[in-house]
Amino acid sequence: FGSSHFGSSHRRGLISSLLIAIPAMTGEFTIRTRKFKQNPLLGRRQFVLDVIHPGMANVSKKDLATKLASMYKVHDSQCIQLFGFKTAFGGGRSTGFGLIYENLDKMKKFEPKYRLKRAGLGAEKAGAGRRSKKDTKNRRKKVRGKEKTKA
Repeated sequence: FGSSHFGSSHRRGLISSLLIAIPAMTGEFTIRTRKFKQNPLLGRRQFVLDVIHPGMANVSKKDLATKLASMYKVHDSQCIQLFGFKTAFGGGRSTGFGLIYENLDKMKKFEPKYRLKRAGLGAEKAGAGRRSKKDTKNRRKKVRGKEKTKA
């Protein structure tokens, strides 16, 4: 009884000391770009992005975009598209891909729909859902003639 009680309080002490140490390390990360390329045909700059973030699990794309916007003097951080991030084994380092578009029109023209939707720029799909289409079809099968249009 005595030893198990000691172990749990010891563990509790360890966890609280870890929690105190963590906040000092958060929020600090450095960015490096490599393979930087101007792509005038698509109206963008493209690059591989290396992020060093010791003590952090990962850095949000929004934070990275704001830091890149200040580095490359981008007027609108919505024109920055970041994707494909992989964290190195052991953590502390991530590598991904980045695109900085000249304007939102170029971005909407050349970016794939799924990435636009991810950025909050994609148009919503119109029309009935899959289930409701099936229900309508099956109701039509049950009636004959002019009633099919009503079903």
